[in-house]
Amino acid sequence: MKDLTPKRGDLEPIEIASLDEIQALQLERMRWSLRHAYDNVLFYKKKFDAAGVHPDDLRSLADLARFPFTVKQDLRDNYPFGMFAVPREQIARVHASSGTTGQPTVVGYTKNDISTWADVVARSMRASGTRAGDVVHIAYGYGLFTGGLGAHYGAERLGCTVVPVSGGMTPRQVRLIEEFGASTIMVTPSYMLSILDEYRAQGRDPRESPLQVGIFGAEPWTNALRTEVEEAFDMHAVDIYGLSEVMGPGVANECVETKDGLHIWEDHFFPEIINPDTGEVVADGEQGELVFTTLTKEGFPIIRYRTRDLTRLLPGTARSMRRMEKITGRTDDMIILRGVNVFPTQIEEQIMAVEALSPHFQIELRRDGRMDEMVVHVEAIPAAANDDARAASARLLGKKIKSIVGVSALVDVLEPGAVARSKGKAVRVVDNRPKE
Repeated sequence: MKDLTPKRGDLEPIEIASLDEIQALQLERMRWSLRHAYDNVLFYKKKFDAAGVHPDDLRSLADLARFPFTVKQDLRDNYPFGMFAVPREQIARVHASSGTTGQPTVVGYTKNDISTWADVVARSMRASGTRAGDVVHIAYGYGLFTGGLGAHYGAERLGCTVVPVSGGMTPRQVRLIEEFGASTIMVTPSYMLSILDEYRAQGRDPRESPLQVGIFGAEPWTNALRTEVEEAFDMHAVDIYGLSEVMGPGVANECVETKDGLHIWEDHFFPEIINPDTGEVVADGEQGELVFTTLTKEGFPIIRYRTRDLTRLLPGTARSMRRMEKITGRTDDMIILRGVNVFPTQIEEQIMAVEALSPHFQIELRRDGRMDEMVVHVEAIPAAANDDARAASARLLGKKIKSIVGVSALVDVLEPGAVARSKGKAVRVVDNRPKE
Protein backbone atom coordinates (compact mmCIF):
# COMPACT_ATOMS: atom_id res chain seq x y z
CA MET A 1 0.00 0.00 0.00
CA LYS A 2 1.10 3.52 -0.77
CA ASP A 3 2.34 5.75 2.08
CA LEU A 4 -0.38 8.41 2.39
CA THR A 5 0.74 10.07 5.63
CA PRO A 6 -0.23 13.77 5.55
CA LYS A 7 2.59 16.29 5.72
CA ARG A 8 2.81 18.24 8.95
CA GLY A 9 2.25 21.49 7.09
CA ASP A 10 -1.02 20.19 5.64
CA LEU A 11 -2.66 19.91 9.06
CA GLU A 12 -4.80 22.60 10.66
CA PRO A 13 -3.10 24.22 13.69
CA ILE A 14 -5.83 22.92 16.03
CA GLU A 15 -5.01 19.32 15.05
CA ILE A 16 -1.57 19.61 16.64
CA ALA A 17 -2.34 22.23 19.30
CA SER A 18 -1.46 21.67 22.96
CA LEU A 19 -4.04 20.12 25.25
CA ASP A 20 -4.27 23.41 27.18
CA GLU A 21 -5.13 25.26 23.96
CA ILE A 22 -7.74 22.68 23.00
CA GLN A 23 -9.37 22.67 26.44
CA ALA A 24 -9.47 26.48 26.61
CA LEU A 25 -11.25 26.55 23.24
CA GLN A 26 -13.64 23.81 24.35
CA LEU A 27 -14.59 25.69 27.52
CA GLU A 28 -15.28 28.89 25.61
CA ARG A 29 -17.38 27.12 23.01
CA MET A 30 -19.20 24.93 25.55
CA ARG A 31 -20.33 28.00 27.49
CA TRP A 32 -21.72 29.43 24.26
CA SER A 33 -23.45 26.17 23.29
CA LEU A 34 -25.14 25.71 26.68
CA ARG A 35 -26.35 29.31 26.67
CA HIS A 36 -27.52 29.04 23.04
CA ALA A 37 -29.51 25.88 23.80
CA TYR A 38 -30.98 27.27 27.03
CA ASP A 39 -32.05 30.58 25.53
CA ASN A 40 -33.48 29.22 22.27
CA VAL A 41 -34.79 25.68 22.85
CA LEU A 42 -37.69 25.41 25.31
CA PHE A 43 -36.88 21.72 25.87
CA TYR A 44 -33.42 22.61 27.22
CA LYS A 45 -34.67 25.49 29.36
CA LYS A 46 -37.18 23.19 31.04
CA LYS A 47 -34.66 20.35 31.35
CA PHE A 48 -31.91 22.52 32.87
CA ASP A 49 -34.34 24.26 35.23
CA ALA A 50 -35.74 20.91 36.41
CA ALA A 51 -32.19 19.69 37.10
CA GLY A 52 -31.34 22.91 38.98
CA VAL A 53 -28.52 23.93 36.63
CA HIS A 54 -27.91 27.02 34.53
CA PRO A 55 -25.38 27.68 31.73
CA ASP A 56 -23.56 30.08 34.07
CA ASP A 57 -22.79 27.11 36.35
CA LEU A 58 -20.25 25.84 33.84
CA ARG A 59 -16.89 27.04 35.19
CA SER A 60 -14.80 24.06 34.04
CA LEU A 61 -15.19 21.24 31.55
CA ALA A 62 -15.86 18.86 34.43
CA ASP A 63 -18.97 20.87 35.33
CA LEU A 64 -20.70 19.50 32.24
CA ALA A 65 -21.45 16.35 34.25
CA ARG A 66 -23.97 18.40 36.27
CA PHE A 67 -26.17 18.91 33.22
CA PRO A 68 -28.90 16.43 32.16
CA PHE A 69 -28.63 13.97 29.29
CA THR A 70 -30.48 14.13 26.00
CA VAL A 71 -31.78 10.86 24.54
CA LYS A 72 -33.33 9.86 21.23
CA GLN A 73 -36.84 9.84 22.69
CA ASP A 74 -36.46 13.55 23.46
CA LEU A 75 -35.97 14.20 19.75
CA ARG A 76 -39.03 12.10 18.91
CA ASP A 77 -41.13 13.90 21.51
CA ASN A 78 -40.22 17.25 19.92
CA TYR A 79 -40.88 16.16 16.32
CA PRO A 80 -40.47 17.79 13.89
CA PHE A 81 -38.78 21.12 14.71
CA GLY A 82 -39.06 21.51 18.48
CA MET A 83 -35.30 21.07 19.07
CA PHE A 84 -34.24 23.80 16.62
CA ALA A 85 -32.46 26.78 18.18
CA VAL A 86 -33.03 29.19 15.28
CA PRO A 87 -36.20 30.11 13.39
CA ARG A 88 -37.15 27.50 10.82
CA GLU A 89 -36.49 30.05 8.06
CA GLN A 90 -32.78 30.00 9.00
CA ILE A 91 -32.52 26.22 8.62
CA ALA A 92 -30.72 25.50 5.34
CA ARG A 93 -31.19 21.72 5.37
CA VAL A 94 -33.09 19.03 7.23
CA HIS A 95 -32.04 15.41 7.67
CA ALA A 96 -34.04 12.68 9.40
CA SER A 97 -33.89 9.06 10.44
CA SER A 98 -35.92 6.45 8.60
CA GLY A 99 -38.47 6.19 11.40
CA THR A 100 -38.72 2.41 10.93
CA THR A 101 -38.59 1.84 14.70
CA GLY A 102 -40.79 4.77 15.72
CA GLN A 103 -41.23 8.50 15.17
CA PRO A 104 -38.40 9.81 12.95
CA THR A 105 -35.74 12.00 14.53
CA VAL A 106 -35.22 15.28 12.67
CA VAL A 107 -32.09 17.44 12.69
CA GLY A 108 -31.55 20.84 11.13
CA TYR A 109 -28.51 22.76 9.89
CA THR A 110 -27.87 26.45 9.27
CA LYS A 111 -25.59 27.52 6.44
CA ASN A 112 -22.76 27.83 8.97
CA ASP A 113 -23.49 24.32 10.25
CA ILE A 114 -23.28 22.93 6.71
CA SER A 115 -19.94 24.69 6.26
CA THR A 116 -18.62 23.32 9.57
CA TRP A 117 -19.77 19.84 8.61
CA ALA A 118 -17.95 20.10 5.27
CA ASP A 119 -14.81 21.22 7.14
CA VAL A 120 -14.74 18.27 9.56
CA VAL A 121 -15.46 15.73 6.81
CA ALA A 122 -12.68 17.25 4.69
CA ARG A 123 -10.36 17.03 7.72
CA SER A 124 -11.41 13.39 8.19
CA MET A 125 -10.74 12.56 4.55
CA ARG A 126 -7.31 14.19 4.64
CA ALA A 127 -6.51 12.18 7.79
CA SER A 128 -7.56 9.07 5.82
CA GLY A 129 -5.01 9.78 3.08
CA THR A 130 -7.28 11.47 0.52
CA ARG A 131 -5.92 14.60 -1.18
CA ALA A 132 -7.22 17.48 -3.25
CA GLY A 133 -7.69 16.36 -6.85
CA ASP A 134 -8.44 12.74 -5.97
CA VAL A 135 -11.49 11.06 -7.46
CA VAL A 136 -13.88 10.11 -4.63
CA HIS A 137 -16.54 7.44 -5.24
CA ILE A 138 -19.38 7.95 -2.74
CA ALA A 139 -21.52 4.84 -2.28
CA TYR A 140 -23.28 6.01 0.88
CA GLY A 141 -27.00 6.58 0.43
CA TYR A 142 -28.14 10.07 -0.53
CA GLY A 143 -31.30 11.68 0.80
CA LEU A 144 -32.47 12.10 4.40
CA PHE A 145 -29.63 9.80 5.56
CA THR A 146 -26.64 12.02 6.42
CA GLY A 147 -23.99 9.75 4.89
CA GLY A 148 -24.13 10.63 1.20
CA LEU A 149 -24.46 14.40 1.37
CA GLY A 150 -22.11 14.66 4.37
CA ALA A 151 -19.37 12.84 2.47
CA HIS A 152 -20.19 14.77 -0.71
CA TYR A 153 -19.80 18.25 0.77
CA GLY A 154 -16.62 17.24 2.60
CA ALA A 155 -15.04 15.83 -0.55
CA GLU A 156 -15.87 19.00 -2.45
CA ARG A 157 -14.46 21.14 0.40
CA LEU A 158 -11.22 19.16 0.21
CA GLY A 159 -11.02 19.85 -3.52
CA CYS A 160 -11.75 16.35 -4.81
CA THR A 161 -13.62 15.18 -7.89
CA VAL A 162 -16.85 13.67 -6.54
CA VAL A 163 -18.69 10.72 -8.10
CA PRO A 164 -22.10 10.69 -6.27
CA VAL A 165 -23.12 7.10 -7.03
CA SER A 166 -25.14 6.34 -3.87
CA GLY A 167 -25.89 2.68 -3.06
CA GLY A 168 -27.12 -0.24 -5.12
CA MET A 169 -26.54 -1.39 -8.71
CA THR A 170 -23.29 -3.06 -7.66
CA PRO A 171 -22.06 -4.01 -11.17
CA ARG A 172 -22.23 -0.33 -12.10
CA GLN A 173 -20.31 0.57 -8.92
CA VAL A 174 -17.38 -1.57 -10.07
CA ARG A 175 -17.53 -0.26 -13.63
CA LEU A 176 -17.47 3.38 -12.52
CA ILE A 177 -14.64 2.82 -10.02
CA GLU A 178 -12.55 1.39 -12.83
CA GLU A 179 -13.57 3.76 -15.63
CA PHE A 180 -13.43 6.97 -13.57
CA GLY A 181 -10.26 5.95 -11.71
CA ALA A 182 -11.55 6.44 -8.17
CA SER A 183 -8.73 6.50 -5.62
CA THR A 184 -11.03 6.85 -2.58
CA ILE A 185 -14.31 5.10 -1.84
CA MET A 186 -16.69 6.11 0.96
CA VAL A 187 -19.11 3.30 1.79
CA THR A 188 -20.43 1.07 4.57
CA PRO A 189 -18.04 -1.82 5.28
CA SER A 190 -20.73 -4.42 4.61
CA TYR A 191 -21.46 -2.97 1.16
CA MET A 192 -17.71 -2.90 0.42
CA LEU A 193 -17.83 -6.69 0.77
CA SER A 194 -20.56 -6.76 -1.88
CA ILE A 195 -18.35 -4.66 -4.15
CA LEU A 196 -15.49 -7.09 -3.53
CA ASP A 197 -17.75 -10.00 -4.49
CA GLU A 198 -18.70 -8.17 -7.68
CA TYR A 199 -15.06 -7.60 -8.62
CA ARG A 200 -14.48 -11.32 -8.38
CA ALA A 201 -17.72 -12.13 -10.22
CA GLN A 202 -16.54 -9.95 -13.11
CA GLY A 203 -13.19 -11.70 -13.18
CA ARG A 204 -11.36 -8.53 -12.12
CA ASP A 205 -8.39 -8.51 -9.76
CA PRO A 206 -9.34 -6.06 -6.97
CA ARG A 207 -5.64 -5.48 -6.24
CA GLU A 208 -5.36 -3.91 -9.68
CA SER A 209 -8.18 -1.43 -8.97
CA PRO A 210 -7.35 2.30 -8.72
CA LEU A 211 -8.60 2.39 -5.11
CA GLN A 212 -6.05 3.50 -2.52
CA VAL A 213 -8.31 4.51 0.39
CA GLY A 214 -11.59 3.15 1.73
CA ILE A 215 -13.38 5.32 4.31
CA PHE A 216 -15.90 3.06 6.02
CA GLY A 217 -18.62 4.11 8.45
CA ALA A 218 -22.28 3.93 9.50
CA GLU A 219 -21.94 0.51 11.20
CA PRO A 220 -19.49 -1.22 13.58
CA TRP A 221 -16.76 -3.30 11.91
CA THR A 222 -13.75 -5.21 13.12
CA ASN A 223 -10.00 -5.03 12.51
CA ALA A 224 -10.27 -8.52 11.01
CA LEU A 225 -12.56 -7.09 8.34
CA ARG A 226 -10.06 -4.27 7.80
CA THR A 227 -7.35 -6.84 7.08
CA GLU A 228 -9.64 -8.72 4.69
CA VAL A 229 -10.39 -5.60 2.62
CA GLU A 230 -6.86 -4.19 2.72
CA GLU A 231 -5.34 -7.44 1.50
CA ALA A 232 -8.01 -7.94 -1.15
CA PHE A 233 -7.64 -4.45 -2.66
CA ASP A 234 -4.09 -3.48 -1.61
CA MET A 235 -5.63 -0.32 -0.15
CA HIS A 236 -5.95 1.47 3.19
CA ALA A 237 -9.21 0.93 5.09
CA VAL A 238 -9.99 3.54 7.74
CA ASP A 239 -12.93 4.16 10.03
CA ILE A 240 -15.08 7.30 10.05
CA TYR A 241 -17.63 7.96 12.79
CA GLY A 242 -20.65 10.18 13.11
CA LEU A 243 -24.33 10.23 13.78
CA SER A 244 -27.00 12.58 12.53
CA GLU A 245 -28.04 13.77 16.00
CA VAL A 246 -24.52 15.16 16.55
CA MET A 247 -23.68 16.17 12.96
CA GLY A 248 -23.35 13.22 10.59
CA PRO A 249 -20.15 11.54 9.35
CA GLY A 250 -17.01 13.40 10.32
CA VAL A 251 -17.31 13.58 14.10
CA ALA A 252 -14.20 11.38 14.38
CA ASN A 253 -11.85 9.57 12.03
CA GLU A 254 -8.84 7.26 12.02
CA CYS A 255 -5.52 8.59 10.79
CA VAL A 256 -4.05 6.56 7.96
CA GLU A 257 -0.55 6.59 9.44
CA THR A 258 -1.59 4.90 12.70
CA LYS A 259 -5.07 3.31 12.36
CA ASP A 260 -5.15 3.05 16.14
CA GLY A 261 -8.54 4.52 16.91
CA LEU A 262 -10.58 7.48 15.74
CA HIS A 263 -9.44 10.99 16.61
CA ILE A 264 -12.44 13.01 17.76
CA TRP A 265 -12.51 16.53 16.37
CA GLU A 266 -12.79 17.97 19.86
CA ASP A 267 -12.88 21.58 18.72
CA HIS A 268 -16.48 20.90 17.62
CA PHE A 269 -17.64 17.85 19.61
CA PHE A 270 -16.96 17.25 23.30
CA PRO A 271 -16.93 13.54 24.28
CA GLU A 272 -17.65 11.84 27.57
CA ILE A 273 -17.79 8.16 28.51
CA ILE A 274 -20.39 7.17 31.07
CA ASN A 275 -21.39 4.02 32.87
CA PRO A 276 -24.51 3.09 30.85
CA ASP A 277 -26.29 1.81 33.96
CA THR A 278 -25.58 4.65 36.41
CA GLY A 279 -24.94 7.59 34.07
CA GLU A 280 -21.75 8.46 35.98
CA VAL A 281 -18.79 9.77 33.98
CA VAL A 282 -15.89 7.29 33.95
CA ALA A 283 -12.20 8.05 33.48
CA ASP A 284 -10.48 8.03 30.10
CA GLY A 285 -9.41 4.49 29.29
CA GLU A 286 -12.51 2.88 30.80
CA GLN A 287 -15.15 1.41 28.52
CA GLY A 288 -18.68 2.72 28.57
CA GLU A 289 -21.29 4.59 26.57
CA LEU A 290 -20.23 7.52 24.39
CA VAL A 291 -21.89 10.88 25.06
CA PHE A 292 -21.48 14.01 22.93
CA THR A 293 -22.08 17.72 23.40
CA THR A 294 -21.86 19.92 20.31
CA LEU A 295 -19.73 23.06 20.70
CA THR A 296 -20.44 25.03 17.52
CA LYS A 297 -23.81 23.93 16.10
CA GLU A 298 -26.29 26.73 15.57
CA GLY A 299 -29.43 25.10 14.22
CA PHE A 300 -29.54 21.99 16.38
CA PRO A 301 -27.27 22.14 19.43
CA ILE A 302 -27.34 18.96 21.44
CA ILE A 303 -26.25 18.63 25.05
CA ARG A 304 -24.90 15.38 26.51
CA TYR A 305 -26.48 13.16 23.89
CA ARG A 306 -26.38 9.46 24.77
CA THR A 307 -25.26 7.74 21.57
CA ARG A 308 -25.67 4.15 22.88
CA ASP A 309 -22.30 3.38 21.25
CA LEU A 310 -19.79 1.51 23.42
CA THR A 311 -16.14 2.52 23.34
CA ARG A 312 -13.45 4.20 25.46
CA LEU A 313 -11.40 7.40 25.21
CA LEU A 314 -7.63 7.30 24.77
CA PRO A 315 -4.88 9.94 24.45
CA GLY A 316 -4.09 11.38 21.03
CA THR A 317 -1.32 9.92 18.90
CA ALA A 318 -1.18 11.17 15.30
CA ARG A 319 -3.18 14.24 16.42
CA SER A 320 -3.43 16.03 19.76
CA MET A 321 -7.12 15.35 20.21
CA ARG A 322 -8.29 12.27 22.03
CA ARG A 323 -9.09 9.01 20.27
CA MET A 324 -12.02 6.70 20.67
CA GLU A 325 -11.59 2.98 20.09
CA LYS A 326 -13.50 1.38 17.26
CA ILE A 327 -17.11 0.93 18.34
CA THR A 328 -17.52 -2.55 19.82
CA GLY A 329 -21.30 -2.42 19.69
CA ARG A 330 -24.32 -0.49 20.85
CA THR A 331 -26.26 -0.89 24.05
CA ASP A 332 -29.42 -1.17 21.91
CA ASP A 333 -27.81 -3.72 19.53
CA MET A 334 -26.76 -5.93 22.39
CA ILE A 335 -28.21 -9.43 22.39
CA ILE A 336 -28.88 -10.89 25.83
CA LEU A 337 -28.94 -14.63 25.35
CA ARG A 338 -29.45 -16.77 28.43
CA GLY A 339 -27.87 -14.08 30.58
CA VAL A 340 -24.84 -13.45 28.34
CA ASN A 341 -24.32 -10.12 26.54
CA VAL A 342 -23.43 -10.67 22.89
CA PHE A 343 -22.62 -8.12 20.17
CA PRO A 344 -22.63 -8.82 16.42
CA THR A 345 -18.99 -7.70 16.19
CA GLN A 346 -18.00 -10.56 18.53
CA ILE A 347 -19.61 -13.06 16.17
CA GLU A 348 -17.94 -11.40 13.17
CA GLU A 349 -14.52 -11.76 14.81
CA GLN A 350 -14.98 -15.51 15.18
CA ILE A 351 -16.24 -15.88 11.61
CA MET A 352 -13.18 -14.04 10.31
CA ALA A 353 -10.99 -16.53 12.21
CA VAL A 354 -12.36 -19.46 10.18
CA GLU A 355 -10.61 -19.48 6.79
CA ALA A 356 -13.33 -21.49 5.07
CA LEU A 357 -16.02 -18.87 5.83
CA SER A 358 -16.79 -15.60 4.07
CA PRO A 359 -17.55 -12.38 6.03
CA HIS A 360 -21.22 -12.42 4.98
CA PHE A 361 -23.43 -13.38 7.93
CA GLN A 362 -26.68 -12.71 9.73
CA ILE A 363 -27.76 -13.59 13.26
CA GLU A 364 -31.26 -14.94 13.79
CA LEU A 365 -32.86 -15.01 17.22
CA ARG A 366 -35.69 -17.48 17.71
CA ARG A 367 -37.38 -19.40 20.50
CA ASP A 368 -37.51 -23.16 20.89
CA GLY A 369 -40.07 -23.89 23.57
CA ARG A 370 -39.16 -21.69 26.53
CA MET A 371 -35.54 -21.12 25.51
CA ASP A 372 -34.16 -18.43 23.24
CA GLU A 373 -31.57 -19.58 20.74
CA MET A 374 -29.22 -17.90 18.33
CA VAL A 375 -28.61 -19.12 14.79
CA VAL A 376 -25.63 -17.75 12.86
CA HIS A 377 -26.24 -17.91 9.13
CA VAL A 378 -22.93 -17.57 7.29
CA GLU A 379 -21.54 -18.43 3.86
CA ALA A 380 -18.76 -20.79 2.91
CA ILE A 381 -16.10 -19.54 0.52
CA PRO A 382 -16.37 -21.18 -2.95
CA ALA A 383 -13.39 -23.46 -2.32
CA ALA A 384 -15.04 -24.92 0.81
CA ALA A 385 -18.68 -25.11 -0.28
CA ASN A 386 -19.12 -28.91 -0.40
CA ASP A 387 -21.25 -30.57 2.26
CA ASP A 388 -18.38 -32.04 4.29
CA ALA A 389 -16.40 -28.77 4.36
CA ARG A 390 -19.47 -26.76 5.36
CA ALA A 391 -20.25 -29.18 8.18
CA ALA A 392 -16.66 -28.95 9.44
CA SER A 393 -16.77 -25.14 9.32
CA ALA A 394 -20.05 -25.13 11.25
CA ARG A 395 -18.56 -27.27 14.00
CA LEU A 396 -15.43 -25.11 14.23
CA LEU A 397 -17.33 -21.83 14.36
CA GLY A 398 -19.75 -23.20 16.95
CA LYS A 399 -16.81 -24.18 19.19
CA LYS A 400 -15.20 -20.75 18.81
CA ILE A 401 -18.40 -18.90 19.68
CA LYS A 402 -18.94 -21.13 22.71
CA SER A 403 -15.38 -20.87 24.04
CA ILE A 404 -14.70 -17.20 23.31
CA VAL A 405 -18.09 -15.43 23.33
CA GLY A 406 -19.53 -17.71 25.97
CA VAL A 407 -22.84 -18.81 24.44
CA SER A 408 -23.99 -21.80 22.44
CA ALA A 409 -25.12 -21.00 18.90
CA LEU A 410 -26.49 -23.03 16.05
CA VAL A 411 -24.36 -22.45 12.96
CA ASP A 412 -25.87 -22.68 9.49
CA VAL A 413 -23.13 -22.62 6.84
CA LEU A 414 -24.71 -21.78 3.50
CA GLU A 415 -23.50 -21.86 -0.07
CA PRO A 416 -21.79 -18.75 -1.49
CA GLY A 417 -24.26 -15.96 -2.23
CA ALA A 418 -27.02 -17.26 0.06
CA VAL A 419 -26.87 -14.50 2.69
CA ALA A 420 -28.74 -11.32 1.72
CA ARG A 421 -26.32 -8.60 0.59
CA SER A 422 -26.27 -5.12 2.09
CA LYS A 423 -26.81 -2.09 -0.13
CA GLY A 424 -26.31 0.27 2.79
CA LYS A 425 -26.25 -0.53 6.48
CA ALA A 426 -26.12 -4.25 7.12
CA VAL A 427 -28.99 -5.93 8.98
CA ARG A 428 -26.95 -8.13 11.28
CA VAL A 429 -29.67 -9.29 13.68
CA VAL A 430 -33.12 -10.59 12.80
CA ASP A 431 -35.33 -11.22 15.82
CA ASN A 432 -37.90 -13.89 15.04
CA ARG A 433 -38.83 -14.57 18.64
CA PRO A 434 -42.57 -14.37 19.43
CA LYS A 435 -43.67 -10.95 20.64
CA GLU A 436 -44.68 -10.96 24.27
